[in-house]
Amino acid sequence: QVHLVESGGGLVQPGGSLRLSCAASGFTLDYYDVSWYRQAPGKQRELVAAAPRGRSTDYADSVKGRFTISRDNAKNTVYLQMNSLKPEDAAVYYCNARTTILYYWGQGTQVTVSS
Repeated sequence: QVHLVESGGGLVQPGGSLRLSCAASGFTLDYYDVSWYRQAPGKQRELVAAAPRGRSTDYADSVKGRFTISRDNAKNTVYLQMNSLKPEDAAVYYCNARTTILYYWGQGTQVTVSS
């Protein structure tokens, strides 16, 4: 069975850091474009960071310089390092893996940024 499982969310103070993980099973992430999205209450899901296979990473303007997406193909896992977190970063974060014909989502992990 195919699964994407996110972890690493939680409560952090403004200015703090979190590292989200997304572990894949049932397929090999190395063959997929991977991305992180987020969705805050009452808002649409938005793309945060992308790591297309064989191409450069890309980030939403709101997180450039603070977030970093990376892959560990040996662990079949993609990460999102989030630094200098702001209250507006609070959301459920989802990872996504896709090819031209396949498309997988994880279940999401909650990130809360509050003092």
